[in-house]
Amino acid sequence: MASELKVVELTQFSPLEMMQQAEQYASSKTSKPTAMTLGLAVMAGVFIGLAFVFYITITTGSDAVGWGLSRVAGGLAFSMGLILVVICGAELFTSSVLSAIAWANRQISTAKMVKGWMKVYVGNFFGAMLLLLLVALAGLHQLDHGQWGLNALMIAQHKLHHTPIQAFALGILCNMLVCLAIWMTFSSTQMLTKAMMVILPVAMFVSTGFEHSVANMFMVPLGIVIQNFATPEFWEAVGATPGQFSDLTVYNFIVANLIPVTLGNIVGGAVLVGLSNWRIYQFAKPKYPETQIMRLFDKQAAPTGEIKMLKDNLLIETIMQNEPITLAPDLAVRNALDLLLDANLNGAPVVDKDKQLLGFFSVQDVLVELWVNDYMPEADRQVQHLMRREVETVEAGDSVLQLAEYLAVDKETLYPTTGMGYATAMTSLPLADRAKKAIVSRPHQYPVMKGDTVVGVVTRMDVVKALRPVYGEKINVLEDAHEPKNEAIAG
Repeated sequence: MASELKVVELTQFSPLEMMQQAEQYASSKTSKPTAMTLGLAVMAGVFIGLAFVFYITITTGSDAVGWGLSRVAGGLAFSMGLILVVICGAELFTSSVLSAIAWANRQISTAKMVKGWMKVYVGNFFGAMLLLLLVALAGLHQLDHGQWGLNALMIAQHKLHHTPIQAFALGILCNMLVCLAIWMTFSSTQMLTKAMMVILPVAMFVSTGFEHSVANMFMVPLGIVIQNFATPEFWEAVGATPGQFSDLTVYNFIVANLIPVTLGNIVGGAVLVGLSNWRIYQFAKPKYPETQIMRLFDKQAAPTGEIKMLKDNLLIETIMQNEPITLAPDLAVRNALDLLLDANLNGAPVVDKDKQLLGFFSVQDVLVELWVNDYMPEADRQVQHLMRREVETVEAGDSVLQLAEYLAVDKETLYPTTGMGYATAMTSLPLADRAKKAIVSRPHQYPVMKGDTVVGVVTRMDVVKALRPVYGEKINVLEDAHEPKNEAIAG
């Protein structure tokens, strides 16, 4: 069989589309199960710690190179940490603060946002401590006749000598660059491009000495461990004493560095990057009050009582399927397909034993899998291998009308504007005709959430059934269709 040339589409996004990607990124930060979030956060803590190990190795014994060039080289090496986070999908506290965008969009509460930050922060800390244990057991501080360890001690000690204001400001500057690096990755779908984009911002903040809370979770405790547990032979080799680094204590680390730096990271990432961009791009979004949507139904010829009932009860929880088919992540693909086919469904949510959402499995994912593998899939494939992890969900208390609008039209096509709010296209077509041209491809099925738990499913047909009363009372279509024909024959 002749081989086929497969064309890979390189997708690039405009600044406004990048903002939309950022909103999806922000909402995904709080939609993962706790166990998954903690696991990915531990990974990120290890990745950032490994990057600092690389930094120490690069900058040790580099006095002859010069201060600036040495630190730039170290910064380039440290960028490996954020590259690993981006490519491997780990959860890093300094980028997770961008979930403030989801809070600004009222997708999550303040409590849920802070809870999400805390889970990632704790996971990052445990990851840093895990790597610290391995580095200590490996005796890396003895490299280059102890100069590696001395370099680590001096870096850690320097971090404790900032004033609180300095540490706070350095934390702001650091996470501005980290979150800008993450923001740039929203412009492309290509992993190599994403990796290249984060290098210079990270190299800049590291080489200039800005403060990163997660990096410090590894770096300063490493200095504390060396100061307390290094052998006399180490101190003799480097020509120093433990007393010279007596200020390396847990108390000083937390009070003089970790707290002000963490607060600075939140301001730099959540406020100066996340919320600032969110506010700027709000001007590019046409605002259509929900009351206008409600008035469309006032004009219909349905009985007043039915319209009133429709408005009063038009919430997702009143129309959703309360006992939907859900799939376990370890279910075999063949069994999942049988369940969907028997129920005449094109997809179903994937949940754990506590009904927390893990992903969405659809027949589209199966078709892609089959095509990629020349229609000879692996026999042991499970739902978790194919499911999509970025899932569009609705809350049980959301309005059905909002979902109906989302399913109906693409407002950016219907009302084309620039980032400054100026119209980019003029037309004399009426709204109904423009709406027909602005049809957008949306999922036909949405998991319904209450907090972190899946409580139901709502489909496009459920929405249409809920809106059917606006057309008036139901009639027997067949009988109505036959009446004109009988009259014509009689005449």
